[in-house]
Amino acid sequence: MTTTPTTIVRFSRRARVEHVAVMSLFAVLALTGFPQKFFPAPWAQVMVDAMGGIDRARWLHRAAGLLFAALLAVHLGGAAWPTLKRRACLSLVPEGKDFRDAAAMLRYQLGTEASPPVFDRFDYRQKFEYWGLVLGGAVMVATGFLLLFPLLATTFVSGQLVPAAKVAHSNEGLMAFLVVVTWHVFHAHLSPEAFPGDTSIFTGRVARDRVRHEHALEYARLLEGRDPEPVPEAAWLALVLAPLRGALLVMYLPGLGFVVVGRHLARRAAAALSKLRRRRPAEPAEEAEPGEPPASAA
Repeated sequence: MTTTPTTIVRFSRRARVEHVAVMSLFAVLALTGFPQKFFPAPWAQVMVDAMGGIDRARWLHRAAGLLFAALLAVHLGGAAWPTLKRRACLSLVPEGKDFRDAAAMLRYQLGTEASPPVFDRFDYRQKFEYWGLVLGGAVMVATGFLLLFPLLATTFVSGQLVPAAKVAHSNEGLMAFLVVVTWHVFHAHLSPEAFPGDTSIFTGRVARDRVRHEHALEYARLLEGRDPEPVPEAAWLALVLAPLRGALLVMYLPGLGFVVVGRHLARRAAAALSKLRRRRPAEPAEEAEPGEPPASAA
């Protein structure tokens, strides 16, 4: 991949094509899935009628789901094979540094840390989004196939999993939609660093100054001409541990936010209460009755 004096190639053609495919399929799945989830609502019935009826909506949803399952399989295979051949590194797999960076960034944003952490090619927020998509997509694919072939599935698993899969499929889809329209849209379009929009996933290129600012470790490595560090363990073990590390990061960030922000608010409240107590005027001493000796004379 080539670079220019002002830009750096960040995403390959394959990554850009996969992103466009995910965007398109996600939109179709949302537009055809939510009217089924909220069918009693008037707006849902209007959307179903616009698609040609509930049968057409279900057909479109299932077709998009099968394409998404194929895309997920192609993506995971394309990531695993070069890793097994030692031709690629797992740059999106969370490491210990990502967990420390998340806590350090929260402290920096709350004003208790002097400077933000420095990041490599992908920071902990990007890895959170990626593994949320991969693991959430795996749940959607598994539950989707269970709902698509319930009779076949119940010859191997308990029939109780069918209604459970329906609840999981529906709620996971809603959660994925909310994460995309809040977390992803903000970081990709509304944050000060990206506003009015980050187009690098479509062009494949990003400004050199932005890489130096947002991914200082990667920028330093590019200047020195060094390759990314290989995974320390065996390739097959790294692939097995990758989803476990991803799941840990996905579960870690929300809990970390509650803990760090909660402790910060508790310290601020305690400091404000202490300041209020210091500012409170001292109560006047009781005056002695006439003819009565002062207390100090006792």
